[in-house]
Amino acid sequence: MQEVFWVIANITPGAIVDITIVALVLFAITFSFRGRQAATLLRGIVIAFVGLFLLATFLRLQALSWLLNNAFTALLVAIPLIFQNELRSLLEKLGQGRLFTTGEASEDIRMSVINEIVKAVEKLSERRHGALIVLQRSSGLDEFISTGVQVDSVVKSELLLTIFWPKTELHDGAVMINREGRIASAAAVLPLTASRNLPTPKMGTRHRASVGITEITDALCVVVSEETGRISVAQAGRLVMKLEPDRLRAVLIAAYGDTTISRASGLRATLRTVWRTMSTPSPQVQGER
Repeated sequence: MQEVFWVIANITPGAIVDITIVALVLFAITFSFRGRQAATLLRGIVIAFVGLFLLATFLRLQALSWLLNNAFTALLVAIPLIFQNELRSLLEKLGQGRLFTTGEASEDIRMSVINEIVKAVEKLSERRHGALIVLQRSSGLDEFISTGVQVDSVVKSELLLTIFWPKTELHDGAVMINREGRIASAAAVLPLTASRNLPTPKMGTRHRASVGITEITDALCVVVSEETGRISVAQAGRLVMKLEPDRLRAVLIAAYGDTTISRASGLRATLRTVWRTMSTPSPQVQGER
């Protein structure tokens, strides 16, 4: 404890600046990784390295200490290669001056987005046109948005109907709606779930993609089956099927319409609020795409 007080008493202004710069760099890196799949990998590397370092220090394991010292140098070379996409995104945001900006949509914009989606989904369901719409909340979705065709448009039901018209080039993929409440891209590619806990093992690609993206992010997905026209919503790796337009609107308002809920989307209370709205059992259906 005396050594700690000695360090604090003898710290220089230059050291404070040095520590502050390092802290800002680390914060910028972690902020840019937030919500990405790479964040889990980075967290695992840090936990493993710190855990082994503490183990080697307290138990005075010389061989393990030697291994960690040599591995650290190799890790400094490997990290830029492993996380090249994330580092590139970080530099792009830095150049655009929007490194720490989130651009979160207001509640009015969110309500407009909900109304347009419900209006479009109701018609898509009637026509049995398949659709997959992803609503971004707090998790980052840049790596999935970039897989589609960039759109950057206000959310309008007419545009959604046009995108998901079966004879268009963009219908077979996901429409990504970003934090600003705008359509960021269309025909985006999403990861498929490997879970076996689905309402039916014959679940089609769209429904598996909706569950897959919500397993690794806090996004909200709206799905329309092209075979039956049934409307479903996925969140937190769970899928609720056979929703009527009014019930869909209630679910979207509970999960997406309130900015305070969106900001606290990771809290157990939020999920409880959302899934209470969805709690009415839905009958299982045969495989849908």
